[in-house]
Amino acid sequence: MNDKKFLFEEDSVWHALAVMALPAIASQLIALVYNIADTWFVGRTNNPYMVAACSLVLPVYMITIVISNIFGTGGGTLIARLIGSGQDKEASRVSASCIRMSLSWSVVFSLLCLLGMTPILKFLGASSNVLEYSKQYMLFVVVIGGIPVILSNTLSSMLRSIGLSSKASFGLSMGGALNIALDPLFMFVILPDGKQVMGAALATMLSNVAVLVYFIVVYSNASKETVLRAYFAGEKPSGKSMSAIFGVGIPTATGIFLFDLCNIVINRLASSYGDKQLAAIGIVLKVERLPLNIGVGICMGMVPLLAYSYSAKNRERMDAIFRFGRGVGLVIGFISVILYYIFAPVIMRFFIEDVETVTYGTQFLQARCFATPLMFLCFSMVHFTQAIGRGRESFLLPVFRQIVFNIPLLFLLSHLFGMAGVVWTQAIADLFTVIVSYIFYARIRKQEGWPAGI
Repeated sequence: MNDKKFLFEEDSVWHALAVMALPAIASQLIALVYNIADTWFVGRTNNPYMVAACSLVLPVYMITIVISNIFGTGGGTLIARLIGSGQDKEASRVSASCIRMSLSWSVVFSLLCLLGMTPILKFLGASSNVLEYSKQYMLFVVVIGGIPVILSNTLSSMLRSIGLSSKASFGLSMGGALNIALDPLFMFVILPDGKQVMGAALATMLSNVAVLVYFIVVYSNASKETVLRAYFAGEKPSGKSMSAIFGVGIPTATGIFLFDLCNIVINRLASSYGDKQLAAIGIVLKVERLPLNIGVGICMGMVPLLAYSYSAKNRERMDAIFRFGRGVGLVIGFISVILYYIFAPVIMRFFIEDVETVTYGTQFLQARCFATPLMFLCFSMVHFTQAIGRGRESFLLPVFRQIVFNIPLLFLLSHLFGMAGVVWTQAIADLFTVIVSYIFYARIRKQEGWPAGI
């Protein structure tokens, strides 16, 4: 554990962040490929209804990420703070409790999705052309595959909280690679024509199961040498720790849920304009995740370092980590704006050859790409508040972003400008959110007695 202590306390800022963030970025990129793979392979059918079906299920799938973040991020950031303050035994109790709760909630969620599958999909905007394909995809990816996704992401966060970022990232990366290999096998070899969506879903489910097996083995080995535990006999976390888990975990999950809710609104609005518009925005919402996932990886790498430095009262190091990570993310964001705007038509044709869908998607991507740097600023501020245990602020920032700005503007601008208003909303809403987030940041610094700064 001494090498991890050096990483958290003495290593240079850029190197410490690279050690923690690069594996997280890699896993985020593989997870993106993992997610995009189904869309790309289904797009080979040149059937916009199949593509739309995969897009419709994405918001339901994202609920698995919501649940895993309650216990993964809530528990993981607390574990890093407990280690930083020398409370190793309590960190062990927290890790074991988070695993148990994650398993219980995942089972309940899968059962609810099974019982309410058709009403859920119709609510999301599934037309008669799309419904059956969506049901095939949801059954295997969410109902059956939801449990391994939730547990894998929770275990991954636990490992990352103690500095084992590379092992956590390898597991997620392995799943992506496996999914890409299995997709064409199930879609075009094993299952008959017309069952491509089911084939993609089966490939994703089996990949998720394989990832869970990997994480169970790694976590079990880590529990022999670190504070992590899957079971802690006779002892539970203190009430203060349970409050801290949910105090950060629920706001984090709420932020993801509200992001998911925003995508549901976008899908419903897009479906009102036609299935091809729905297919196009579905592709765009996945493609734009490339720079955003890199940004999330940077933030994931920052969180344990920020949490440890905060608990160890090393404010100078904490500020340096935050400034450096934020600067790198902004550079990536601005580069992505340029590349997406120029290559939008090429990107869309990579996924589908239907001319009308490509035309819509090009327009949508060229509009939404301008929000990318602003999105990163929003993400980085939320992760900062999570790291220092500020549950209230990490809850309010996503609420402002989605409930106060994004969703109302989606309905307003859709009414005024049609689909063009829908795709330009993100940049406008995130500009307002960045302003609010820095007001929060200045207030936190004042309350903590830190020097003013950005």
